Amino acid sequence: MNLLIVEDDQRVQDFLSRGLRAEGYRITTCADGNEAYEWILRESFSVVLLDVMLPGMNGIELTQKLRAERIALPILMLTAMDSLDDRVQGLRCGADDYLTKPFAFEELLARIEALGRRPSEWKPIDKTLRVGSLTFDRSEMRVLRDNQLITLTAKELALLELLMTAPGRVFSRERILSNVWGVSEDPLTNVVDVYIKRLRQKIGDDANGPGLIKTVRGIGYKLDDRSEI
Repeated sequence: MNLLIVEDDQRVQDFLSRGLRAEGYRITTCADGNEAYEWILRESFSVVLLDVMLPGMNGIELTQKLRAERIALPILMLTAMDSLDDRVQGLRCGADDYLTKPFAFEELLARIEALGRRPSEWKPIDKTLRVGSLTFDRSEMRVLRDNQLITLTAKELALLELLMTAPGRVFSRERILSNVWGVSEDPLTNVVDVYIKRLRQKIGDDANGPGLIKTVRGIGYKLDDRSEI
């Protein structure tokens, strides 16, 4: 089951990510309502764990926007706002369930399982990502460049998929670590840089002219097929 965690408190986000990955869930994280909306349009999620107080677009606004667009994705709101009025507002705006912090992890799992059993009308627009001559078929987890099959490890696939979901967007090393490795810090190694180097070699960036994966100094990496000026 694929879950999206939308939580701007890094400690809570890390706790949820680690715990749910240990239970076998596939996790995507973000800390902003606008970014969450973009993820939902691109990816197929079984359940969204949504904080109410978010930068950009708060949880209530995001839920209302999704429901207005007839996106029937199961939404579980997680919030410290525990008054009756808050719970009623969350459910009336279109959320499927509402869990107040702090909560027992076992109860969270039970509610996710219950929501995951509900049929959802929402499907992703396209399961195939394309950037230039590079194609990623997410239904078969298969990567091609110039119609040539590229063999990647699971982590390399996850890294490439993350970059290809938002061509031109710069992903910080911290964001890559969080989404691909499920950690927020990498104090002892340069694992992101090592995997970026491997990925560049495998997709042929060192042999096909200007590379698709670009380094943004001091920030992180992005993937697009436009020439740098």
